[in-house]
Amino acid sequence: MKGICRMWAAVRLVFFAGLILVCCAVFSVTLLVLYTSSDLPRLPEDLSRIIETPQSLIYNTSGQVALHLGERESVPLSRVTPDFINAIVATEDHRFFEHHGINKLRTAKALYVTLFEPGRVEGASTITQQLAKNLFFSFEQSFSRKFRELLVSFQIEATHSKAEILEVYINQIHFGAGAQGVEKAADTFFGKSARELTLSEAALLAGLPKSPSAYNPFHHMDRALKRRQVVLQRMKDTGYITSEQAVSAASEIPVLNREKRDARSGSYFLDALIKALIDAYGENVVYRGGIRVYATLDSRLQELARMSLRQGLEEMDQHMGRSTENSPRPQGALVAVDPATGAVRAMVGGRDYFESEFNRATHARRQAGSGFKPFVYYAAFEKTGLHPGSLMTDQPVTIPVPGTSDWQPRNFDRGFQGDMVLKTAMTRSVNTIAAQLVQRTGPDAVVDIARKCGIDSPMPDVFSIALGAAGVTPLEMAAAFSVFASAGNRHAPFLFWRVEDPFGRVLFEHLVQKQPVLDPGTAYQVVDMMKAVVDTGSGRRVRDHGFTRPCAGKTGTSSNFMDAWFTGFTPTLCTSVWIGFDRQQPLKDKNRVGITGGRGAAPVWARFMRQALADEPERHFPVPEEIRFEKIDPDTGCRIDARDSRPGIIVAVKKGQDLCGETVR
Repeated sequence: MKGICRMWAAVRLVFFAGLILVCCAVFSVTLLVLYTSSDLPRLPEDLSRIIETPQSLIYNTSGQVALHLGERESVPLSRVTPDFINAIVATEDHRFFEHHGINKLRTAKALYVTLFEPGRVEGASTITQQLAKNLFFSFEQSFSRKFRELLVSFQIEATHSKAEILEVYINQIHFGAGAQGVEKAADTFFGKSARELTLSEAALLAGLPKSPSAYNPFHHMDRALKRRQVVLQRMKDTGYITSEQAVSAASEIPVLNREKRDARSGSYFLDALIKALIDAYGENVVYRGGIRVYATLDSRLQELARMSLRQGLEEMDQHMGRSTENSPRPQGALVAVDPATGAVRAMVGGRDYFESEFNRATHARRQAGSGFKPFVYYAAFEKTGLHPGSLMTDQPVTIPVPGTSDWQPRNFDRGFQGDMVLKTAMTRSVNTIAAQLVQRTGPDAVVDIARKCGIDSPMPDVFSIALGAAGVTPLEMAAAFSVFASAGNRHAPFLFWRVEDPFGRVLFEHLVQKQPVLDPGTAYQVVDMMKAVVDTGSGRRVRDHGFTRPCAGKTGTSSNFMDAWFTGFTPTLCTSVWIGFDRQQPLKDKNRVGITGGRGAAPVWARFMRQALADEPERHFPVPEEIRFEKIDPDTGCRIDARDSRPGIIVAVKKGQDLCGETVR
């Protein structure tokens, strides 16, 4: 009897304890709801106003709007094919017509992830909740915000019909290529209205919102079709279509509207900027967040870059005898960077954006040829103690390479010129001397310097790195040469200065921070040598085409004339130009003579820079205190007395360095 009493007392204790816990939980939830409700945004009577967020705007450096993002055209459900409505429901929220704002199972999972997996906040993502997000102009992912979105979802479901909710939702989805809403998407991708979409087309569009960039059929049709297959399968599983309809729709290859241009940015720079923004904030924020982006884009320089490259490529067409658009024509890219900040002021990734949106400025990795030699010479100066006045011999070179045949680099003219100082070797772009330098330093030293300057592309640890065996992009080359232009300080390239939310609150602001990566004195020695490249060497066509300001640069021509480069800079602007075929083939004129970087890329550089800097005063490169200028004999490397009338060359050497047995003071 006593045992029964004890057991009954224990049961009552557990019951009351449980009751107290339940009451506390209810009380806590009530307080949370009351507290959160006091700060909820007001739900508009007309639900369509919930998506009337301001457009995201991109401004150029002049304060003008360069691009509007998120333009939409709303249509009622009656003007949308049922196939699309069924496809989007099956894919995004298959229990949409059953729940009252939340999917309980998905919400439970999201709550668990949010509470028990630190650093992760997951949403249940019903269609109603997706709409609720539009009322919150905050890009913070937090439990508090998720809970408020949940309460707003209940409000929406309580005051509006499923049809009203669905109509607003399909008019706010971002599909990529600048298309917001189903009507705009149907027109952009297929050149038709949302009412005219076939099942195949509707399923393809319904698959895009998950990742509009990754599934963009203009660029990734294979991915878009695989994603469409997922949508069709879900439509079949939920009973919207039969197996036969799914198979039939999957067999169709949609015909895209290739003539549609107004939904695209029309600019290689803006495409790169949008990608950077999406990487940082996500497509939902970029296209639906009403953000304000202040880009580094200088519209005047951008237009000059576009025209300069186009004109240069048209001249190349004439030299090469390629007068018809049906025959393969060379492409090109140009990137201009501010050395003092890293701001990308202009970027052109091809001869015609609407012929090819592929951005060669950021994605075409091509061999730089002799354009890589500044990194070689800097590595040699730093590691071996050599300097521009050091004497070496242009002669046949054989470098043993374990496991393969020996490397025997050849000069462009196939000849040898004997003894010369290193400044002359750089000026004439002598391959055998660059090879001897990398043999002394090791390829890893050259790769290390290139990495410090900002070359991120894969670089092989091989001796041929001395002659530009690595594939690099024009953006990388412009940013890396900027390090020499800024006295050894690296500024990583960037595309936007500031991002604000719709209320002007700063979400991001770029702070210029220089990173010293090269010794200023040694960097200046390389700059002085590159000045000679332009004045008297392989880059002298820059002067022939009327650019007279102080500048430095280096030509580059890859093996068999596959690529033509010129990357050069003044103290205020660094620009890299590349020209070549997309499908690698030699650049040769009508006489079958190869086109070098000096002949193909340097004129484009000169034309652009001459106009870009027309309104700026001339500036000279600042000379570090330890640098001394000495007149030397180019054949011996020995100092020539100032009173001596013999011709010589001026080299930049540092205090303490040796000239033919004499110490520079």
